[in-house]
Amino acid sequence: MAIDYSTRPSQSAGGEPSLPGAVDATPAPVSRLRGRLARAGLGLMALAGVLLFARLGFWQLGRAHEKQARAELMQARAALPPLDPAALATNAEQAPTQWQRRITLGGTFSPRATLFLANRNMDGRSGFEVFTPLQLAPGQGILVQRGFAPRDAADPAKLPPLHTASGPVSLSGHLAPWPERWVALGAEGEGPIRQNLDLDALQRASGLVLRPLILVEDEARPPQEDGLSRHWPAPALNVERNQGYALQWFAMSGALALLSLWFLVLSPRLRARR
Repeated sequence: MAIDYSTRPSQSAGGEPSLPGAVDATPAPVSRLRGRLARAGLGLMALAGVLLFARLGFWQLGRAHEKQARAELMQARAALPPLDPAALATNAEQAPTQWQRRITLGGTFSPRATLFLANRNMDGRSGFEVFTPLQLAPGQGILVQRGFAPRDAADPAKLPPLHTASGPVSLSGHLAPWPERWVALGAEGEGPIRQNLDLDALQRASGLVLRPLILVEDEARPPQEDGLSRHWPAPALNVERNQGYALQWFAMSGALALLSLWFLVLSPRLRARR
């Protein structure tokens, strides 16, 4: 008896039986097209990442250049002749143009409005920065950053000894913006010890309309006069930090570019040649 082999299922390349006349559902050109499209999509994503990392690196370099230019501008202003007290800024738009300018102002302290900003540091010690409004004219004044006083180790809430002149004074120093606000742990109290300065509260306590900047007293004033230290540190620029961040972003951009070139271009070509 003859056997008809035409009815037996054929074997596929992988050893699995396939029906007679069955063909591959995905032709080779379509499969190659899909692979190319997938690599193209990955390449676009990698290119976007490379450009993004490089852009962040240039942004950090720009930040470093801005800080350096700002520091040079402040140094140039500090070298200018002292500012005429009559030209002292009266609004927020004028104030930034006078930061770091040296000036000598005369007036009378308002000691009842003195505030002690806690958790400040100077010369490795923790303590208070002392601020007192200075009346320049009836109803007009400026806040003075007088100096630093260390806190009592046994009682951190104890106010340091402070001498405030009761009569007219003449103060020399440089102009600066109001201190940045710190994160307050809880609601601000009503006493002289605070975490931040409140312009409205100071104006109510002193009865003065305060200028939109502060006078930082000169270090040349002897601390024996009021018991305060005035070793003001230079503003921290952190230019090196921005340059370091820029180097990291550029390194990530370069690494992503090299990895993408290998996995999406070079490696597929080597496999195709083999």
